[in-house]
Amino acid sequence: MIKNQNNPIKYLVYARKSSEAEDRQVASIDAQIDELRKIASDSGLYIIDVLSEAKSAKAPGRPIFNSMLQRIYAGEAQGILCWKLDRLARNPVDGGQISWMLQENTIKCIQTYGRAYYPTDNVLMMSVEFGMANQFIRDLSQNVKRGLARKVSLGWIPGVAPAGYLNTPDKEKGMKTVVKDPERFSLIRRMWDLILSGNYTVPQIWKIANSEWNYRTVKRRNLGGQPISRSAVYKILTNPFYYGQFEYPEGSNSWHKGAHEPMIAEEEYDKVQILLGRKGRPRPKKHVFAFTGLMRCGHCGAMITAEEKIKRQKNGNVHRYIYYHCTKRKDENCPEKGIELKDLNSQIDQFLNKITISEKFNNWAIKYLHEIRQTEAQGNEVILVNKQNDLARITKQLDGLLLKYISPENESGQLISEEQYQELKNRLTNEKTVIESELEKQNRTIDGWLDLSEKTFDFARYARIWFAKGDLNTKRAIFACLGSHLIIKDKNLSISPHPMFKTIFESLPQAEKEISQVRTYDKLFNKRKNRAFDPALSTWLRGQDLNLRPTA
Repeated sequence: MIKNQNNPIKYLVYARKSSEAEDRQVASIDAQIDELRKIASDSGLYIIDVLSEAKSAKAPGRPIFNSMLQRIYAGEAQGILCWKLDRLARNPVDGGQISWMLQENTIKCIQTYGRAYYPTDNVLMMSVEFGMANQFIRDLSQNVKRGLARKVSLGWIPGVAPAGYLNTPDKEKGMKTVVKDPERFSLIRRMWDLILSGNYTVPQIWKIANSEWNYRTVKRRNLGGQPISRSAVYKILTNPFYYGQFEYPEGSNSWHKGAHEPMIAEEEYDKVQILLGRKGRPRPKKHVFAFTGLMRCGHCGAMITAEEKIKRQKNGNVHRYIYYHCTKRKDENCPEKGIELKDLNSQIDQFLNKITISEKFNNWAIKYLHEIRQTEAQGNEVILVNKQNDLARITKQLDGLLLKYISPENESGQLISEEQYQELKNRLTNEKTVIESELEKQNRTIDGWLDLSEKTFDFARYARIWFAKGDLNTKRAIFACLGSHLIIKDKNLSISPHPMFKTIFESLPQAEKEISQVRTYDKLFNKRKNRAFDPALSTWLRGQDLNLRPTA
């Protein structure tokens, strides 16, 4: 602390340096403080504290700077000692605050190297310098953006080159290019080769790179020189830069062709994204698989993914095969083997065959459902009328209660007090809400009941045909509709049927048998011969969930 009892102004030393471009030529914080202490000693200034921070001043929000101003407002100090005014502010908000505090005599002096600013002296000069500092930042921002845009247009990615590549020294200011890293390029390429083989998972590749290859990251100042992290391996294997594309700005979905030498082909990149079960960068898909994301492995519980394998024979014939297999994300040693698409389709077809109903059965079931619907509607009508009467009664009571409460005879609350009114009103309102909810639910049930039934039987009638002849989206929709817990274990598909299928189709074989023994639907209804299906249908009607509508 430097004191001068003849100078009553107490000073705070403020030093700032940013790592950003505008401050690269500015003296370091320690150098600033040394010079400012020398100025204070030569000028006899009374310093009560030294403050410093490494933060850009191009926008408001510096914590040490704001703390300094609060201390000055509190009367702890009346002056600021800094290297230059642009150390205090490079934006109009902070600059305006400093100017106002000086004008109001809250700050009595700002001392810099070579000049002092007082409430009555050099005020105009200070405003000009703050304006120049702010304009410098604005110009610098535009110049940087222009330089980056030019760099991108030439095919060079801004920033640090990804693993396997290095940034060259500037050929001109701001124009670092990207070249192969002679030490790591081949190792990164081997990572791609391992994942492309389909025999290695990312965790396995990560272990091989660090333990067998002794891979170490690029040493940069105090960073690097360490084994590669597993997340970094994932980042490498999902980065389009390696086949010659990069996104800039990041997250903008604006893609550019790089001028660097690609490490892999785009087809190899696409295949790896499929193996990883990831989307990669957004662009049209070349390989679309119908059932990915729907099934899980019965051994380890990981998701089932798919890949295409191409076999080229010596005679020139090319055969393509699609296999569904465990991603091994939960257990890299999972024993589940891949199942070929034709075998999976065959197993799905077998399940669809079990739930497929004949046209005769479909027509009979729909007619039977209409019969039951008519009978239930008659019973529901009585319930509906009773609820509507209850609703009308409560509405009338609420109206009467309000008239009684606001009547002139109840001016002093002699008929009904405010507490009694609120209590009765709340009780009747709650009853009304319950009845309205029940009416809405009953109407919705009546409207949706038959529609759901007809769609379910329609699905059961034609799902197998739709699956056989439909496109990938149709096949996926039908498969997803069949039920939950779609499991592949030991190359066998296991399906837990949806409740809307399970209840009704458990009795399907016997029901079909009984229907086939009669010639007409009328005889079936008159004789009531379908004893096997009646209980199942009743259970179906009681257990329908109107939110689970089958879609084919």
